[in-house]
Amino acid sequence: MEPPVRLASTGTIIHGVSVGEVLGVSTLAEARLIAGESGLGRIVQRLNVMEVPDILAWVKPHELLLTTGYPLRNTPQSLGRLVADLDERGLAALAIKLGRYVDELPGDMVEQADRLGFPLILLPNDVGFDDILNQVLTDILNRQAAVLARAEEAHRALVQVVLAGGGLGEVAAEVAQLLDVSVAVVDGAGAVLATAGPAEHVAALRESISREGPPTTAARAPARAGTGGRGREFASVPVLAGGHHHGRIVAYSASTAIRDSDVGILERAATVAALVVTRQEAVNAVESKYRADFLRDVLTGRAGTAERVNGRARAFGWDLSRPVTVLVAELDPDGDERSAQDRLVACWTAAVRRHDPRGAVAGFSHEVVAVIDAGLDAARVAKDAAAAFADLPPATFSTGTSRPSPGADALPEAYAQALKAARVGRQLHGPGAVAHFDQLGVYRLLSLVNDTDELHAFVRETLGPLATDDDAENADLRRTLHVLLETNLNVAETARRLHFHYNTLRYRIGKLERMLGNFTDDPHLRLNLTLALHVLRMRGI
Repeated sequence: MEPPVRLASTGTIIHGVSVGEVLGVSTLAEARLIAGESGLGRIVQRLNVMEVPDILAWVKPHELLLTTGYPLRNTPQSLGRLVADLDERGLAALAIKLGRYVDELPGDMVEQADRLGFPLILLPNDVGFDDILNQVLTDILNRQAAVLARAEEAHRALVQVVLAGGGLGEVAAEVAQLLDVSVAVVDGAGAVLATAGPAEHVAALRESISREGPPTTAARAPARAGTGGRGREFASVPVLAGGHHHGRIVAYSASTAIRDSDVGILERAATVAALVVTRQEAVNAVESKYRADFLRDVLTGRAGTAERVNGRARAFGWDLSRPVTVLVAELDPDGDERSAQDRLVACWTAAVRRHDPRGAVAGFSHEVVAVIDAGLDAARVAKDAAAAFADLPPATFSTGTSRPSPGADALPEAYAQALKAARVGRQLHGPGAVAHFDQLGVYRLLSLVNDTDELHAFVRETLGPLATDDDAENADLRRTLHVLLETNLNVAETARRLHFHYNTLRYRIGKLERMLGNFTDDPHLRLNLTLALHVLRMRGI
């Protein structure tokens, strides 16, 4: 939701008095409302005198225009259009003295004023414009001073909340008391962080937020017919800090409407809430670093005895004494790693909290590690985190899952298993892979070979011309070899899978044996060929 704005054309005064209140000053005791009664709630912020023909070029919104009708004395036909022109420019009302230059107002002018809700006021002839100007401007300035004093008092109270170490709940409670409204502080995702006010009103506020969020606070624009300057039931202002949108503060009033001056106090409350959010983020960042450092020590075997590890883990709300599973999520290459890493941590933290509140989760420099109850479906947790992360493209991540670990002492081994599963899974299946350590099979052994040059040499020596995709026919023959080995040399099944005629496949087998050797009769050669194909399948090796 956008913050409320103030039109520059209204000058420095941002509050005023209603037309109805203007009619209550002593100098206008004898004034009479001719038309536009529905517009008595329009706000007057300034006064102007119309004694020149081209007044429309000089008027501003929220003005009360005073005139003797002198500029209109020779063109009474223009009176009908005057009301529409003034209303279009956002004026509050027109007050006129009759009898000297204009005897009466045309009926169509009065009808149009009633239709538009534009007040027409008949001024007494014995009242000077200077008296009206003095009294109304004094009233406006007094009102403005009272509003500013109230805003300053609210600001001091809200700042005191922060200085006393209060959080968003205390800010909401202070605003609710100051404005006599119900208040909710909502984060950027629409979750309610804190509320204050009567329970039934807070319930209505929550319902409105969950439905679509309360309507955006109206801009401080010229009052129009039907609004009457009466304010609104809901008001919302954004909470901004460091150029980031952290949510909003929403207020709801079931009885008295929320005025522009109340919105101003809400804006000050949003500034204070931004300070609270920034302070909490700094605290969370420090706590997150402590958690990550501790979990890293646990996973690398440097955290001490199991008893010490379990004790410290309980202080973080983790349970590492039970059988657990370790998951490692690594960002796939080609993403904006710095921003994506923060999102990855947030998505995994939320997923672990939903599935296992006692689970441990922390973000390292290039990965996120989660330690969850071994009885949970680890693939489901990873899928949950991936679903949230998918809403924020274009980055992806691969996940590896360890075998169940009986306790803290075995966590370093489980971490190594999950890390290997994540990296080999990506090599086998590409970005976004989810792999379990027990499903790696022979790839787990191949991943232990650090000398990739030796692996490449083995592939070239074993597969010969089939080791590359330089020739399309060779790539097709390699596919045939792969299916043959996968079906244990079952020619009929291979022909069915590849949609070949039986004789065509027999011809291809003969060609493969001329290139690679008599693999149909040599089990050791078949093993080598199978391993070479597995190495090729492992991407990045």
